[in-house]
Amino acid sequence: MSQRSQAGRRARWAASRGAHLSVGRRQAPPSQARPPRKFHLPAPAFRFRSRLPVTMATERLGVGETLGALNAALGPGGPVWFKETHARHLRARDFLVPRRALQARFEDGQVPEHVFRAVSGLQGPGIAPVRACALTPAGLALQLQRPVVFERVLGAVAAYASPASTGPRVVLHCPALRGAPGALRLSQLRAVLVADHLARALRAQGVCARRVPGVRDPHMLTFLQQLRVDWPAASPTPPSTGTLRSRALAELSPARDAGTLPPGVLGRLSLKELVEEQGRAAGYDPNLDSCLLTEDLLSALAELQEAMRHWPEDSPPSPVGLGQSGACGTDGPLPSKAAAPGAGADGCVVVHVLSCEDEFQQQKLDLLWWKLDDQAPLRQKHLVCGPVRAVGAAMTAPEYYESRHAQVCKASALKRGGDPAQDPAWTEIAGVLSVATIKFEMLSTAPRSQLLLAPADSSISTKGTKSGIFVMYNCARLATLFESYKRSEEQGLYPPFPSVASLDFSLLQDEGEWLLLFNSVLPFPELLSQLAALAPTTPGLHLPARTETVCKFLVQLSMDFSSYYNRVHVLGEPRPHLFGQMFARLQLLRAIREVLHAGLALLGLPPLSHI
Repeated sequence: MSQRSQAGRRARWAASRGAHLSVGRRQAPPSQARPPRKFHLPAPAFRFRSRLPVTMATERLGVGETLGALNAALGPGGPVWFKETHARHLRARDFLVPRRALQARFEDGQVPEHVFRAVSGLQGPGIAPVRACALTPAGLALQLQRPVVFERVLGAVAAYASPASTGPRVVLHCPALRGAPGALRLSQLRAVLVADHLARALRAQGVCARRVPGVRDPHMLTFLQQLRVDWPAASPTPPSTGTLRSRALAELSPARDAGTLPPGVLGRLSLKELVEEQGRAAGYDPNLDSCLLTEDLLSALAELQEAMRHWPEDSPPSPVGLGQSGACGTDGPLPSKAAAPGAGADGCVVVHVLSCEDEFQQQKLDLLWWKLDDQAPLRQKHLVCGPVRAVGAAMTAPEYYESRHAQVCKASALKRGGDPAQDPAWTEIAGVLSVATIKFEMLSTAPRSQLLLAPADSSISTKGTKSGIFVMYNCARLATLFESYKRSEEQGLYPPFPSVASLDFSLLQDEGEWLLLFNSVLPFPELLSQLAALAPTTPGLHLPARTETVCKFLVQLSMDFSSYYNRVHVLGEPRPHLFGQMFARLQLLRAIREVLHAGLALLGLPPLSHI
């Protein structure tokens, strides 16, 4: 194994073993730090283009735009370029066409000279500037002009941490919220957390997302507040069900089975024709032949109707994928009962977020809506969450929360000594850490997959690199770093932070710095766009949303930052010749902090300044 590989292995080992509850790590003087690892390229094999002038461009660079331009430069054929993510590969390249793909595209895998020129000279909106392109044993490798990319990205951090976008109107429906918390199963809790996460991601992208049902049970509202789930309360005046009831009573089956109907059931509605006409092709269960009509079903339909037909005035009508955005945060009763112009089924998609146990009942409600309402939405999608199994005894959602909260408090008491519950500030922190633990457990797995929980596992600490507490710990480490800089500046040890335009980003030559920018800051807008892209026009009933991506992204970001922070001393001795590199590094970590905070906001988690 090479010396470089051994150093990388030691750094990753230190990152996983060196986390502690105290985040106030003292920065060692530069004399004790290992020299930064440099990038090395096989220069004789590369073809270079002249370095672009370093200017603060306002347009945002994009991984998707760059990949699209690279694939177009190769000529006709499917996409073959991919972005590197592993630190070992990023030492030599940023993008690659594998050797086998080259052999399929070009005769004998020999890249024509005009393709080299086209790839090396790529320019355009959102396209990252190219430094070098070469044919290597792995394939066609490309490296970007990294100082230019650093400057372009770090000079416009807000464009990457809080990107603006457009999207359709969306109604998010989570039927599990119609009950009481004591009856909430773990699989239903998972659906609630997925719905809240998706609502936050949609609003962050400028999509007008309304959330139903409004929560009526006050105990459920309290429980949601504990979980930091942002969901509206029910309106004091529920929507009328009169029109739906009249239509339903006219459609009821003959009364010959009235004596066999359960109490509270108005009658039986046939759904067989709907299933045969349109439900079977969409993926509805062919066994759905009838529905027992109740007042609860009519109330649920009336609330969905209300959400579909009445939108805020600042929400412009837009067919899916074509409209302008308006961040719609209104979920309760609107000031005006008049429907917004153009509102209705054609400009909206309804997403039902539910547990697998509740899907059959929700399919009945979908078909009932189509049967009783001529303006029912054409697009109804199901985001179904798989089963959640708890090792040991079965438990409800509140019991699961109490179990995790007790474990966090116990771990803190062992670390700090005494009773942390006596400290109001720590009580708030313990609540955040408990929710972070639960959300990362529930949301780090693809929603359709089965989830296995171990509630008795009390290994709650910052050392588990896959946990929410590990992410929150590194968030606190970043806060401590900037607090340390601020104190040193106030003491006159460091000068004030200069303008970003004056920073020399060519001083960022450590491989960990490029890893943080290229894998965390640069791709974050596209990660957010992919999460909010619901693809409602795809065939079938089920929605393939990848709600696990944000948790996985934040865990990987935290691991990369932890490895870098344990190895590189950002705040060194107050010597003028070291300030340039220090400020460039601080600006990079500012961007990491903004992206981390934006990612946590998508989960409803506030950033912590200390643990």
